[in-house]
Parts: sequence; C-alpha cells; structure tokens
Amino acid sequence: MVARSLIDKTRKKYNASVSEVDTQEAHQVLTLGIAVVSGEHSHALNMLDDIIRFMERNTEAELVSVEEE
Repeated sequence: MVARSLIDKTRKKYNASVSEVDTQEAHQVLTLGIAVVSGEHSHALNMLDDIIRFMERNTEAELVSVEEE
C-alpha cells in the first residue's frame, strides 16, 4: 500500500511512467522503474532528479541506490 501511494503521487505530479519492478515479492524492498520523455536530454535528467527528491521527501523509506540508463 505504501508503494502504490508513492507511485500514484509521483505519476500524478510528474506525468512520468513509474512501475514496481523486480522485487515485488520482497516485503521490505521496493524497486521502481521510472521513465520520462523530453525533447532535451538535460530536461529529462532534471525531471528524474526532481522525481527522486520528491520520493525521498514523501516516504519514510531509505533510498539505497539509483541506477540510470
């Protein structure tokens, strides 16, 4: 339920694609995939940075790592 709330808030605020991936069966681990579309690479990176900060502020969970492709 915490994951669903965070995903929904992020989708609504940023119009980004956010989905739980990989660790759906682990109860204390949440792995999210996030995708944004922009005409400029720098804008997309800024959006992703904003989304990560938003998620850190809106959950009690600890962010362990971020991987970008």
